[in-house]
Amino acid sequence: MAADERSSGADGTRPATVDDIHEIALSLPGVTLYDTGGKPGPVVYQVSRRSFIFFRNPRPDAVDPETGARYTDVIVFWVASELEKEAILSDSSLPFFTTPHFEGHPSVLVRASRLGEMSRDDLAGFVEGAWLSRAGPRTIAKWERARS
Repeated sequence: MAADERSSGADGTRPATVDDIHEIALSLPGVTLYDTGGKPGPVVYQVSRRSFIFFRNPRPDAVDPETGARYTDVIVFWVASELEKEAILSDSSLPFFTTPHFEGHPSVLVRASRLGEMSRDDLAGFVEGAWLSRAGPRTIAKWERARS
């Protein structure tokens, strides 16, 4: 696959990347990106003044079970409900997880290093789902009109 195909998203079946998150999120209406300049984060995507994806700084609740080292590449995706969260987490083919810190919070986590376990198209569905779970009705209506 040519590099220009990869950057344009021409092949949605290829493995997903962090760059895809940025590209897809920024393509959605009403999105604001907040980058505090931290390494590796936080980078926060918001719509209707509500976060829908954010890149976490290393925290004590997300650690490597073998070494105890904090994960440095955790990304949080909002979901529409606890039911959706449970469905995502019960699908063992997906790299999403949660921690006790996020118990009762409508979100799932994924490590950037595991995004390639999904296709770009699958990732797009999760980015759009996160956006839809937080966007206001007018913003969603605008998006739906543009898609038809």
